[in-house]
Amino acid sequence: MSALLSIWRPAPKDAKQTAAVDRVTAVADFGSNPGGLRMLVYAPARLPPDAPLIVVLHGCQQDAAGFAASAGWLALARRLRCALVLPEQTAENNRGRCFNWHRPVDARRGGGEAGSIRQMVAVATRRFRSDRRRVFVVGLSAGGAMAAALLAAYPATFAAGAAIAGMPVGSASSSAMALLRMHRADPYRSRTALAAAIQVAVPARPARSWPRLSIWQGGRDRTVNPANAEALAAQWAALHGFDASPTTETAPAPGIRCRAWGRPGRAAVELWTIADMGHGFPVDPRRADGECEGPWVVDAGLSAARRIAAFWGIDRG
Repeated sequence: MSALLSIWRPAPKDAKQTAAVDRVTAVADFGSNPGGLRMLVYAPARLPPDAPLIVVLHGCQQDAAGFAASAGWLALARRLRCALVLPEQTAENNRGRCFNWHRPVDARRGGGEAGSIRQMVAVATRRFRSDRRRVFVVGLSAGGAMAAALLAAYPATFAAGAAIAGMPVGSASSSAMALLRMHRADPYRSRTALAAAIQVAVPARPARSWPRLSIWQGGRDRTVNPANAEALAAQWAALHGFDASPTTETAPAPGIRCRAWGRPGRAAVELWTIADMGHGFPVDPRRADGECEGPWVVDAGLSAARRIAAFWGIDRG
């Protein structure tokens, strides 16, 4: 996965990306930090109180600020006037700088990397006076798998999330199993079993309501088998009480398909598939301000950041 081991090589940043990164700042003290992560933040000038807060999780061999810039999250935060939390993995935790989504100690509630990110959210919501009802998380690859894990572990913290080239929650518990499932999704787990795996991440009492989830997948992804996106959609649709058939299905452009489960205009789960895209985060540099190709950020003629923000209900422009 951009996601698990150091199997890829980082690409150089371009000048446009570097300029945007200059505004990101580090926060040294945000709690006990059980997962040993770095915390970076971004907020536009004159940030209003009660604005949304978005957590952006990079993939392997990426840096947090560079990914947020090229994928369009910095530009979107400026336009919508909301704050970003940019957790960053370290080589000490994972030599490929991948979030350890497959390790139960790091992906479940109460400790590890998930616990560190939860601490970052707590500090950021106070610092930026963010709306606690509008906290979101998005991630690519290992970050996408961790984003889904965070929604499962802390369902009261996040209103919604997005996973790009991610993995179903509970699909692996070791590095070897993670590599296997990335390349070959488990064909034997039922929708009920997939949904039950999420319950494991939550202590004692189940959530009163579950966060909504936007899922994105390239049809030519050779790092994460596209069947994993189907399993992730089945997992969350079942958790929200929907059956296998989507409520709506649209094709905004040739080769692009969006299926959704839930009420029209407010789906609980959506699954975007882009037939000709490989492993990466889809952007549209020609139409979306601030978006540009970068390491595992792909010109797909479609802005995932804008579509995800619209799904969350924070971007109506």
